[in-house]
Amino acid sequence: PKFLIGESYGSRRAAGLSSLLAIRHGIDLNGVILVSAGSLGHQYGNFGMLEYAINLPHFAATAWYHKRLPSDLQAKPLREMLDEVEAFALEDYALALLKGNRLTASERREMARRLARYTGLSEAYVESAHLRITRKRFRKELLREENRTVGRIDTRYKGIDSDSVGEFYEFDPATANIRGTCTATIISYLRNDLGYEVDLKYEVSAEVSPWKDAPDLNLLEELRSAMAQNPYLRVLVADGYYDKLYFWPEVTFSQFDFNPELRSRVRIATYEGGHMMYIHKASLAKMKDDIAEFIIPTTPEWTSQ
Repeated sequence: PKFLIGESYGSRRAAGLSSLLAIRHGIDLNGVILVSAGSLGHQYGNFGMLEYAINLPHFAATAWYHKRLPSDLQAKPLREMLDEVEAFALEDYALALLKGNRLTASERREMARRLARYTGLSEAYVESAHLRITRKRFRKELLREENRTVGRIDTRYKGIDSDSVGEFYEFDPATANIRGTCTATIISYLRNDLGYEVDLKYEVSAEVSPWKDAPDLNLLEELRSAMAQNPYLRVLVADGYYDKLYFWPEVTFSQFDFNPELRSRVRIATYEGGHMMYIHKASLAKMKDDIAEFIIPTTPEWTSQ
């Protein structure tokens, strides 16, 4: 059995490689695992104004974590609360975005009230943003009264800017918190476990050269083609509630294919973590179980043990 896993921008490469291996090299995969996958289609802008609606569940999860929601929502389990928010995002909110300035004054006020309820932001702020809240502004605004910002790749983390009057945060507190540990761990593993010693700098998060991405390439279609030609190829998507990309895979794969047989081979697993959900211990354990469940059916010798 052969499996391929890609994380973040690596999910684009994994999706494209699944098709390339099969079509050009005759190598069929059993499964593809996509971790924190958000832009398998052309680009985020592929959804246009609906981007604001797709981002809303992530905002709600973040506000819930930092206890900024009304008491009735705060009292609900996270998953139950998100079921309500996701339905609102794809129905009432998406329609309101489409109507734009055709909303009546009362409709606009009601929409601002509901968005404020689900985001933890004030109604005045939501109205001033014309019901369109960007991720960058949200990270600065949510905890402004506490003089804190929230992270980009994991909104559980808090940061402190030089002042609290700016529009965007100065740095990503999640990346700042994780980067040093990741760097030390990979260097120790390369040198001590693998015996690979080199004085080159290890880039934890940087431009990968000479690889060049093609933002207009629809890698979702590449993955769909590979699955259509290989009836045994399955896909597992790992999605963290506190990742800036949360809910994008759900919407992306709703446009993936309208053949129920293909869609039935895609599973989206959600975790109470961020972009790197596995740094959250409970999510790491769940992720291990989900991947094992995904792999074992293709390996009869393991299944029998």
